[in-house]
Amino acid sequence: MIQVFIDGSAGTTGLRIRERLAGRQDLEIISLPEELRKDAGARKEALNQADVAFLCLPDDAAREAVKLVDNFHTILIDTSTVHRTQEGWDYGFPEIGDQRKRIQASKRIANPGCHASGFIALAEPLIRAGAIQRDTILHCFSLTGYSGGGKKMIAEYEAADRSPLLDAPRAYGLFQTHKHLKEMTAISGLENPPVFTPIVAPYYAGMEVVISLSWADTYLTPETALEIYEKAYFGEKMIHVAERPDEEGFLSAGAYAGRDDMEISAWGNEDRMLLTARFDNLGKGASGAAIQNMNIALGLEETTGLIKGEA
Repeated sequence: MIQVFIDGSAGTTGLRIRERLAGRQDLEIISLPEELRKDAGARKEALNQADVAFLCLPDDAAREAVKLVDNFHTILIDTSTVHRTQEGWDYGFPEIGDQRKRIQASKRIANPGCHASGFIALAEPLIRAGAIQRDTILHCFSLTGYSGGGKKMIAEYEAADRSPLLDAPRAYGLFQTHKHLKEMTAISGLENPPVFTPIVAPYYAGMEVVISLSWADTYLTPETALEIYEKAYFGEKMIHVAERPDEEGFLSAGAYAGRDDMEISAWGNEDRMLLTARFDNLGKGASGAAIQNMNIALGLEETTGLIKGEA
């Protein structure tokens, strides 16, 4: 029986992982009693006992958790920002480049950030194909539900006496130092970070990442972008390419809430276009991606236990 430990199981990412794994008959969850949840000795024992350990922790705590593992057996899947571009760790986005092969052989997997997942899914295939030059400065905005901010933000948005300012979308990352920028740049193959505007809105879950392009950025049209995406993601089960709108000209950021897959597409004309990715910030943007990485690293069918729609 596969042994799995979720270090940080009380957070939103950890809770969603536990929810997705609850019905699995091929693995067993290692659980610590509440009083030992933060005990270093108990955590060390659980981490080293596990075949797979998910680190659903703040950055500093994730660093410390890695130090507690003293064997070459446990597969660590870190959902923090710490190891996403660090040497010795493999980036957990199997649909790009040779990452699936790397994940299959890896014991150290860095789970992608939520905003970064959509940006990379859109940008990396076009940059690899030479359709966007590596020195281009891309412009991106990303809408997310408030669950992406963790338990504190969830409590703020769901409070009965919440501020009326929370009733409208709020832009943040205003000083262009968002923690996802490093991986967005490095994993996509860009030389410069994008101009990035993340926006949190008053709904629970769902994400919509948009890259805007003009004729000055690329020779692409929506049709040629879709051709590159179709080729890049051919046969993939967790990324779908949409060729036409299905909401009367609207794209809801909540369309993929509760799911673990992603939809990407391209819209516009020969002068200006939008590249879009829609998914759940807790699904393909966090917990769903972590479980997909676990399945791959264990040699299992990678969609086992995940929720997806039809391509």
